[in-house]
Order: sequence, then structure tokens, then C-alpha cells
Amino acid sequence: MALYHFSEDPNIARFDPHIAKTSQIRDRAFVWAIDEWHAPMYYVPRDCPRACFWAGEATSVEDRERWFSYVCARFVMAIETDWLTRVRATKLFRYVMPDDSFRPMDENAGHFVSGEVVLPIDVQPVGDLIAAISNAGVELRVTPRLGPLWRRVWRSTLCYSGTRLRYAKGHPEEFD
Repeated sequence: MALYHFSEDPNIARFDPHIAKTSQIRDRAFVWAIDEWHAPMYYVPRDCPRACFWAGEATSVEDRERWFSYVCARFVMAIETDWLTRVRATKLFRYVMPDDSFRPMDENAGHFVSGEVVLPIDVQPVGDLIAAISNAGVELRVTPRLGPLWRRVWRSTLCYSGTRLRYAKGHPEEFD
């Protein structure tokens, strides 16, 4: 299984377990990684708020029709308009992680964790992020505000992952 970590820092020699600011697990420190299928969710600057969604086994026929009848992508990633310039300018690096100490944390979102120090196997530049997103078969949507979209996705039967939504316009009010 391929696992990755993405960073704007190309010089990370080791990943030490830590308690992430947004983690609901406050008593254990982890190194976080993402699986290959979900990795394009991280082809943006670290703090870029994004809403990703896709059809899963439990997605209703109605939601498949409503959200994906004309979409030929494996998932959709939406970002706010104000982030597009930063996405274009960001230099991002993909760290290849050894999978031996990782375990699933949220399989729906592709998150894996390790409680041990992790030494990356390799690091490579991602390159043009918009091209990387497109080449991964992901539809990128750019919208002025994520809140209205996120509320509809969250209430649907779609699979989803929202990252750094606290940095989105109108958060938290528009996200309830």
C-alpha cells in the first residue's frame, strides 16, 4: 500500500508523532499519512480549505444522479476562489512513507496514522498542482465560498472529506 505525506518543506528527514491541533484524539500523538487514492486531496497548499466528495457504496441513486450524472472524475475537490493564485504558486513535495507502522484512522478519507517516528523513503516535487489534480482524474471546482456547497454535501449520502475548513469564508456559521 502506498502512503504519502505532503509538505511545502522539501527537507523533512523524520516525522515525529504529534497531536494535531484539529485532532479529536487528544491523548495520543501520531504521524499522519494519506493513501494513494485520496492523495490528490493534498495537492494544494497546506492551509487551503477544501471540500472533497465522491460516490461510495452507501450513496443513494438520487445523490449519484444529482452530483455525478455529468461528472467523469473519481472525486470532486472544491476550493475557494481566493486560493487559486496560491495553488498555482505553491511548491509542494510528496513524501513516500513506509507503511509498516501505519494503521487506518479513517478509511473513508484515506487517513492512516503511526505512533512511531517515521523516516520517509523518498521525497519528490509534485510540480504544477492544477495539472497534478487533473492528471489524477479529479475535478477541481473553484467557488467564491465553500459553506453552501459543504452543507449540501454533508447532508447527502456522499462520501466526503473536508480539510482546513476553518480557514474558509463564513466558517463556522455557513457550515452548520
